Amino acid sequence: MVRVMATGVFDLIHLGHLHYLIEAKKLGDELIVVVARDSTVRREKHEPITPEDFRRELIESLKPVDKAILGGEGDMYRIVEEVKPDIIALGFDQAHDADKITEELKNRGLNAKVVRLTELNGDLDGTRKIIKKVVDWFVASEQLRKVEEGSR
Repeated sequence: MVRVMATGVFDLIHLGHLHYLIEAKKLGDELIVVVARDSTVRREKHEPITPEDFRRELIESLKPVDKAILGGEGDMYRIVEEVKPDIIALGFDQAHDADKITEELKNRGLNAKVVRLTELNGDLDGTRKIIKKVVDWFVASEQLRKVEEGSR
């Protein structure tokens, strides 16, 4: 059985996330997804919209996912040692360097292959762009409402 590990924040699930998980699942028989802790999201990206437990439960409910677990704090390779994947699937836009990960895995005696997956064309390109689109829409609708109230 080939075990695949995928990782991410998964805050505001969008089609790019689903594409990533479907493609990761195709690489093996079992897909284990590591969902980033709130503290990691705050440090690396933004204030999480949804709490880590909600994100983990939502990801685990998706069809391609066999199991979702919360990531660790600190050494990101500890979770790899626990999961023992045969393949680590990286999303096309994840900042991780596949060569550096491969080297560190070797140094730790882990034999996982690191695979970079492809981009989904036409996606909103991530949570931050979705948030910006919603904020822009809200600001524009508030401005329009004020203009309409002023003309009464």
